[in-house]
Amino acid sequence: MLGHAAGRPADGVLRGIATWDGERDLGPVDIAWQDGHITEVTESDRPVASGSVTDGLTVIPGLVDTHVHLTGYAGRLDLPGAPDTFTWPLVTTREEQVLHATANAQRALRAGITTLRDLAADTVQSALSRVFDAGILPGPRLLASGAVGMTAGHLDLFTPAPVTDRPPTADGPDACRALVRRWARDGLTGIKVYTSGGVLSQGDKPGWRNHTDAEIAATVDEAHALGMLVAAHAHSVDGIERAVRLGVDSIEHATELTADQAETVAARGIPIAPTLLINELIAAGRPGASEQSRRKAADMVAARDSGFAAAAAAGVRFVLGTDASGYFVAHDGAWAEMRRMAAVFDWDAQRVLRAATSDAADAVGLGAVTGRLTPGRSADLVVLRGRPHLDVGAWDVDRVAAVVCRGRLVTGTLPAR
Repeated sequence: MLGHAAGRPADGVLRGIATWDGERDLGPVDIAWQDGHITEVTESDRPVASGSVTDGLTVIPGLVDTHVHLTGYAGRLDLPGAPDTFTWPLVTTREEQVLHATANAQRALRAGITTLRDLAADTVQSALSRVFDAGILPGPRLLASGAVGMTAGHLDLFTPAPVTDRPPTADGPDACRALVRRWARDGLTGIKVYTSGGVLSQGDKPGWRNHTDAEIAATVDEAHALGMLVAAHAHSVDGIERAVRLGVDSIEHATELTADQAETVAARGIPIAPTLLINELIAAGRPGASEQSRRKAADMVAARDSGFAAAAAAGVRFVLGTDASGYFVAHDGAWAEMRRMAAVFDWDAQRVLRAATSDAADAVGLGAVTGRLTPGRSADLVVLRGRPHLDVGAWDVDRVAAVVCRGRLVTGTLPAR
């Protein structure tokens, strides 16, 4: 269960525990934290002994999931009459959605994901972020990015046309700037744009253009002027090209990434969240997706992996992003996504762990805050059974022995001193 988070963070210490710090294997070290921040990471004079309290355990930084959607149904979806991703938001009050979003964030935290970025956020996520930061409720660090999409674009086509109470859209450069300013006023910290159509949206195709260059350029310019990072949903070759050319800070999906684009993206260090599992699950016919979406996903997945493998070899910065909403990828699905990253990119365990911790933290602008176990950074850490930096088999929710976020033990039990 999640521990109570109110009040001052507890001080803590782990002695003689195998440690992977976000970049490399440190061997057994002593880690201490006070007031929510790491104060000590030093070589231990207590080697891990067989049968000791730390035997078989490894501590790593908390995971950073750069792409989630929290305001979805948090209950069991395998029961008769379970809601689907399209109708549930239309028949559920905002108050109830807030409670589900809280439950989804806490599920992620119990799995060791101590930082989330919601890429279709509004005032719900910005409020949750403040509540979690203040320790009023236990929850992960949460970044809220507001969507700037066009009428009849990918985001707009999640909501059936007759519904009048729908997420805001922006048409024309001035309207795009205005929506960015609205999200900034509401306390959001990032922006999401769309340069192509999508898979789950109904009535479009992944290759369709979303927004003009002028609209995207205005959105990026306004967001950057307000200190907000811009993530671009882009599946198609054209969508990826426009996102890169118009100066976005990261790319989501990038399914049709070409070799030339991979070279450019790698040279510029632009991170990509490939969201591998969700399209595979939709293509396989997971309940909740329409036949239209299944066909679109199947077409995209069929030609994706060879291009991604070549892009990884060329040095593209793929980072952890699950696109978890609870319907297809669960909010504790980061470990499964990481296993797919290892397989598709032919990466070893440490390379994938970097993509899910230190590099993911850098990608969302939090590299100085989290993602590494070094003094001064937040005490965000996961204790796992096994050696996750050596063995992909250790990447499982059931292997999580304890999670600490901002210096607070939120689930599990830490080894005794």
